[in-house]
Amino acid sequence: MDLLNTLVDKGLRRETPTRAEALAVLATSDDDLLDVVAAAGKVRRHWFGRRVKLNYLVNLKSGLCPEDCSYCSQRLGSKAEILKYTWLKPDQASEAAAAGLAGGAKRVCLVASGRGPTDRDVDRVSDTIKAIKEQNEGVEVCACLGLLSDGQAERLREAGADAYNHNLNTSESTYGDITTTHTYADRVDTVQKAHAAGLSACSGLIAGMGESDEDLVDVVFALRELDPDSVPVNFLIPFEGTPLAKEWNLTPQRCLRILAMVRFVCPDVEVRIAGGREVHLRTMQPLALHLANSIFLGDYLTSEGQAGKADLEMIADAGFEVEGTDRVTLPEHRTGGGCGSHESRGCGSHEGGGACGSSGAGADARGGAAEEPRPDLVAVRRRGAGTDLAPNA
Repeated sequence: MDLLNTLVDKGLRRETPTRAEALAVLATSDDDLLDVVAAAGKVRRHWFGRRVKLNYLVNLKSGLCPEDCSYCSQRLGSKAEILKYTWLKPDQASEAAAAGLAGGAKRVCLVASGRGPTDRDVDRVSDTIKAIKEQNEGVEVCACLGLLSDGQAERLREAGADAYNHNLNTSESTYGDITTTHTYADRVDTVQKAHAAGLSACSGLIAGMGESDEDLVDVVFALRELDPDSVPVNFLIPFEGTPLAKEWNLTPQRCLRILAMVRFVCPDVEVRIAGGREVHLRTMQPLALHLANSIFLGDYLTSEGQAGKADLEMIADAGFEVEGTDRVTLPEHRTGGGCGSHESRGCGSHEGGGACGSSGAGADARGGAAEEPRPDLVAVRRRGAGTDLAPNA
């Protein structure tokens, strides 16, 4: 297929695909799906070999959020029966992180619900970062605390944070339909603050909120413009008790096409399969490793994931290897300081402009309608951080 040959050539050169080419990936048929995966897999292997980076989430503070993000089980007004607790103490968070690190995780992601941290919250998280780093040589720590105020990113960096996560989630044009308590511009500003402070920026999207192919391409081009070192691709988990509980718009094939498109647009960045892979990719998860070079180990913030042992078995059975702390994740041209440098702007090269974007995925007209809802696959997390039970790592 000429399209795929063109996209592989561009990916190996870090050249931006056109919007039409990115849209064409999403429009491919199920008959062409394995060809799409094989083509994107060539780009993935060129930049990352067969390594899979493992990340581990620690939910520092669960629920009770004043923001109204429609996709989130922790949102204002959520009726989802999730765990709710206030800040974990640094030793509790460090203990929770240790379980994931023992399971092979290279990066710990410290997440707290809320609009954004107070200066006291930054102090609290800084103490947690220091505790984790003191006990685990070579570990990366990423903070995800919401919207940052001036100077907070610098303080997190001084405390030892390597990265900061703040996702765009959905397009600028439709952002107000998903969230009203803050703006798309607020999110862009926080990613830029992380960059400016020397943190490795992590920013991605949520697929499955009913958006169009054009929306999906918009958000990925917008992410390319922002130049994060890692791009998490979340697949909406339709929690009962949230406004998007009825949005079951994804098939495994659709998810694979989305991941392939992200890889072609951002060839040399860490593409991470994030929340919802077990719900929507299901038995197709191993194929997704040919597209993404990073996953979360075990459970997520408020939902249960695949058992950590099963994740490791899946990686090995698919012929991949877990990336150790002795390896640098990003290609050499992107590294230089911290977890990544930003000398080459954009997720690769910056020859094409990026539109401001959206996230997600709707029903796939060419690959068949989305399957029937599977609420049985959505399990609320009842172990790990905030409980007395051992985590799923």
